[in-house]
Amino acid sequence: MGKIKKPKLNQVKSNIVESLELPRDIMYGAVIITAMGRNQVLVENYKGIIEYTREKIRLQTKNCQVTVQGQRLVVEYYTNEEMKITGFIQGISYDS
Repeated sequence: MGKIKKPKLNQVKSNIVESLELPRDIMYGAVIITAMGRNQVLVENYKGIIEYTREKIRLQTKNCQVTVQGQRLVVEYYTNEEMKITGFIQGISYDS
């Protein structure tokens, strides 16, 4: 007799998210980055701060690392879910 394959957990989760039309960012914990001009960045769903200088703020998210580069960077506030970075934003990059 043939072996019955069980669906993988990620596939089941994906099917549920799609069928219920749930927001992917909430269900998968994806990072959300909102840039407001060149002076503010709001980061949601981050896990922690890896590096913090006036020129670079590197964050760990569930799936990658996010680096905000610029001048006079400051973390205005942070909670368990979101962080506001201000200063002169020159770039935002994602690393695996």
